[in-house]
Amino acid sequence: MPERLPRRGLYAITPDGLSGARLLSSVEAALAGGVRLIQYRDKGHDPVQRFRDATGLAERCRRYGACFIINDDIELAIRVAADGVHLGRDDAAIGEARAHLAPGSVIGASCYADLARASHALAAGADYLAFGAVCTSRTKPDATPVTLPLLREAASRFTVPIAAIGGIDLARASDVLATGVSLLAVCDDLFSADDVREQARRYTRLFQGPI
Repeated sequence: MPERLPRRGLYAITPDGLSGARLLSSVEAALAGGVRLIQYRDKGHDPVQRFRDATGLAERCRRYGACFIINDDIELAIRVAADGVHLGRDDAAIGEARAHLAPGSVIGASCYADLARASHALAAGADYLAFGAVCTSRTKPDATPVTLPLLREAASRFTVPIAAIGGIDLARASDVLATGVSLLAVCDDLFSADDVREQARRYTRLFQGPI
């Protein structure tokens, strides 16, 4: 497993529509609250703005010693010296990403509710596997639902970190963690909070018990 990838913790995913100074200040607040894994996900802004945002986020993650992941965009990850990429079913293949990224880069794979896909991704070289949506997600309302028993099976079957994603909030977080997953991927419930730093602290405290 790459050294930069945390084995446990809150995995903060930036929301679409947030950019510039607001994005950077929100992510810095999350980092100050203890987040050590950030994914930059943006499907709406132009390449120039995406480069500016990713550059600013990469610098802040380095300052806090956090792992910085780019969703989907291998070229952008290379340009800003990100720690890796996250790939879905419609993105580049894991092998292609590995061939272009620096040695030791982190590659995550979306597995939806598909354990067979997870096995293939792991064989191809994925460093972590993401399953979701666990709950109804405002970010991806049409996402495939994932049950807690499936998360439990994934956590017991695979040795890499397992991320649960999709509509997770603090009220559901403990039940999701009880399945044995190691990463909680959260977007809306973190970045829509009135106090992002304190919300991040609430999540990070969930991981302070025994592994």
